[in-house]
Amino acid sequence: MRSLMQLAEEASATPLSESDIDWLHLLLADWQVLADLAAADLVLWLPADDGRFVAVAHCRPATSATVHLDDIIGLYLPAAREAELHRAVATGDVIRPAAARWAGTYSMMETCVPVFHDGRVIAVMTRESNISSPRLSLGAQGWTSAAADVLCQMMTRGQYPYDSTPTVTTHGVPRVLDGAILLDEEGVVQQVTPNAVSCLRRLGIRESMRGHVLAEYITDVVSDEALVEETLAVVVMGRASWRVEISAHASTVTMRALPLVEGRARLGAVILTRDVSEVRRREQELMTKDATIREIHHRVKNNLQTVSALLRLQARRSGSEEVRQALAEAGRRVQAIATVHEALSQNVEEEVNFDEVARSILRLSGAVATTDHSVEVVTTGKFGMVGADYAQALATVLNELVANAVEHGLAGRDGVVQIDARHDGEILVVRVIDNGVGVEPGTPMTGLGTQIVNQMVRGELHGTIEWEPGAENGTVVTLRMHLS
Repeated sequence: MRSLMQLAEEASATPLSESDIDWLHLLLADWQVLADLAAADLVLWLPADDGRFVAVAHCRPATSATVHLDDIIGLYLPAAREAELHRAVATGDVIRPAAARWAGTYSMMETCVPVFHDGRVIAVMTRESNISSPRLSLGAQGWTSAAADVLCQMMTRGQYPYDSTPTVTTHGVPRVLDGAILLDEEGVVQQVTPNAVSCLRRLGIRESMRGHVLAEYITDVVSDEALVEETLAVVVMGRASWRVEISAHASTVTMRALPLVEGRARLGAVILTRDVSEVRRREQELMTKDATIREIHHRVKNNLQTVSALLRLQARRSGSEEVRQALAEAGRRVQAIATVHEALSQNVEEEVNFDEVARSILRLSGAVATTDHSVEVVTTGKFGMVGADYAQALATVLNELVANAVEHGLAGRDGVVQIDARHDGEILVVRVIDNGVGVEPGTPMTGLGTQIVNQMVRGELHGTIEWEPGAENGTVVTLRMHLS
């Protein structure tokens, strides 16, 4: 599927600048509203270098039957229909049809609307209505089509699409089907669709709104609310194309204003409404669930740190060097798991940035295992994001491998332990390299740390592990894991 930029480059009769393309993208981002108000298909045409027009975008209405059942993007306009589009480009005016046109099995009305930007026509939008099929009942009595006419006239003056509409970051954007209100230039309600009436009732407004100022009633229902958005006044008066959420009576309704203007004169506005109470309730439940999960991880981390502290305390009270060493190793393993839970407690998702976790674990492993010699632990490469189920096992494995390299491979000497993490497709390859005494091929690996590593790599990480002598000295341990 070719993009708008590619199609615009091919339609070279009217070279479009980057700002022109941005303006067209702004139109496409918001023209579903226009299609629903007009109950018509919207097709965006760009003039080609051979005098023809090519379709670069298409929007079907949700309030009426579509005209085009097939995809038309990239197709040329039939020659019989080109004259009206050329007139729209030449005059800069909306070209309305003199009569309906027969299109196979249905009749249609086609209006040509020039798209202005920076004082020139950069494209033509056709508004194609299937008049053989009745539009969906909105209780609007045709006023939505009149509002669409005003928006089309604004398009010829470069006043539509709105360039001040904020970016949508939440679910529940109002649509025409969800409810629409027509205001005059003073903010007085002229028309209300049934769905909009229902939205107002959710907020506690039960009176008929026709002939009344919408802002006055909205102000009354939110007067007791603690938080009121700053954009509320301009939205409910229809003065700016912004959005606002209104909460009252345990319900939440989002509103968006579509100002209708002619030059600098205000003609009124269309207010789109949508009841998003259930959407916000579910979002709140998810936020509560996420907060609960983070709190659980935080408490687990605290409990594990308490266990680690108790093990260190017990080790200091022991008179046996072997017991002290065993308790110190147990405390180190518990602390490694606690580090993962600490990272999970600060993240909404059930995954962690393992590069940060690895640095904490490796500092801990090197500090605890080092005796009187200088051992440097360095990391290269990138682990990336790792799921919670794999993070704890991988943390324990790295903790054991680094501690083993420091305590045994570099026993009695200075040295370096390097951890290198690379991604080979979907496989994570981790190499733990030390420049210590090395391991003799065929030497049995029977220590507790080695048993823990082998069991976790093959069991929880579903990977493989290889122990090899280094090129000159030391040991290279290679892990290969599929962490997804």
